[in-house]
Amino acid sequence: MTSRSRFLATLATASVAALALAGCAGGGGSPTGTSGEPVHGGSLAFGIPDDNGCVDPQQVSNNDNINIAKQTVASLTAQNPETGEIEPWLASDWTVSDDATEFTFTLRDDATFSDGSPIDAEAVKANFEKIVELGTVAPLGSSYLLGLDSITVVDPSTVTIKFAQPSAQFLQATSTHALGLISVDSVELSQEERCAGDYIGSGPFILESYTPNTGAELSSREDYAWAPAFSENQGAPYLDTLSFTVIPESSTLTGALQSNQIQSSANIAPLDQTVLSDAGYSLDNRANPGMVYTWQPNIEHPVSGDEAVRQAMLRAIDRQAIADLLTEFDRPATSLLSDSTPNYSDQSDLLAYNPEEAKQILDDAGWVEGSDGIRERDGEKLSFTIRYWQPTTDQLQLMQQQLREVGIDMQIEQTTVADMFATMNDEGNTGQWSNLTRADADVLTSTFGPNALFNAHRNNPATDEHLAAQATLLDPEERQVEVDATVRSILESADVIPVFQLSTTIVSAPNTHGVAFDGSTRIDFQNAWTE
Repeated sequence: MTSRSRFLATLATASVAALALAGCAGGGGSPTGTSGEPVHGGSLAFGIPDDNGCVDPQQVSNNDNINIAKQTVASLTAQNPETGEIEPWLASDWTVSDDATEFTFTLRDDATFSDGSPIDAEAVKANFEKIVELGTVAPLGSSYLLGLDSITVVDPSTVTIKFAQPSAQFLQATSTHALGLISVDSVELSQEERCAGDYIGSGPFILESYTPNTGAELSSREDYAWAPAFSENQGAPYLDTLSFTVIPESSTLTGALQSNQIQSSANIAPLDQTVLSDAGYSLDNRANPGMVYTWQPNIEHPVSGDEAVRQAMLRAIDRQAIADLLTEFDRPATSLLSDSTPNYSDQSDLLAYNPEEAKQILDDAGWVEGSDGIRERDGEKLSFTIRYWQPTTDQLQLMQQQLREVGIDMQIEQTTVADMFATMNDEGNTGQWSNLTRADADVLTSTFGPNALFNAHRNNPATDEHLAAQATLLDPEERQVEVDATVRSILESADVIPVFQLSTTIVSAPNTHGVAFDGSTRIDFQNAWTE
């Protein structure tokens, strides 16, 4: 068996360099506006632009709803935002078998759910087995538990999770909200009840109310006393109440921050960030690990899925120009993975801007330029629509202009996050515009594996073979080979079009302090306080 310290040394090898890059983006994991002694009490309103209608931590997969849900749960482990190491949280210790198929966790004896029921081995077993049962309804957690063989309750404080094959990514997965714990009774609630917030959590805040597309109200849990060791605040949150307010329009979100209707947000437009910084608001930026912003075409669609169109798009996009529209910290995609992700390597040789080559590819495939500059073939226009909900309109508009230069008519249509999730796999869907945050290269499995939320109808056995292999390897160098092979196979087939890396900037009012990033660049409020 491998002890916790020995396993962490292996993990740290892959994460230190990535976190160094993340730290270059201006804030690392340090909280915003930290000054003076924290004040107990008070309230904080955090502005978000979107809501997909669910706050169950095990079902949510978009950033804004994750940032609500994650405050209500604790996980077995926590990822230190400064070092990338996996540290104790609900589990005080663990061992990992040498082949990474068996993980045994020892639970601390003082942690409870917010109804007072114990967080014990039976609760861990009930949660993880339900996540597997939920399948694609719990897209992140179920992908982390792929290949689960058994869960054994050794005693009330000890649980062993066994996989049918090595699962190199699992320990990091236990630090995520997607494997955060809710009470045993809550596990048995319906999906709808859990999405509506009718669950009992294990974290520092209690969800008091949730109104879809309006917001959520949370209260501090007075008896919370099991924060990870790296947290400055080891007790209950400083805040009495924490609220999330949905404000879709960018300028209105900025105005709400300026007028103190909200005190913090991670969705302020880049130009507004500069204005607010000059006015004394604090900015904290961190690169998001995981999948960069990508266009993932539906391979079965006759236009967007056409191989020549995909190959042309890969070459027709000027990624640096698109990144320049963002903050000074944002960078163009140089892989499917952001450069702050463990096991990232630069694959920019496959992403070179070459519009002339893009035109030649389309010419060779019979896509002929029409009188309006848009290509067509056999009477069909080279035209398709990208639907999106994220605050990326400016970037998509520039991408639209760049593609038009080579004869591709890419229309864009903004929708809601709820509608996007409800319709992403409908017949005729052209593809998916998305990114996914996770501080582990196995984010590739969440995006392209069998439990992926979006079915792109890929048929690339070589990719699938490398994808499966990287998930089984503990040796950092061996795993790097398979991660690189996975990424290159996807890019060489142009199954996915990476565009730019995402970073997150928390903007907080001068009277607001301690709003911070966790190890996955989600927002954490354990140390937040207001004057």
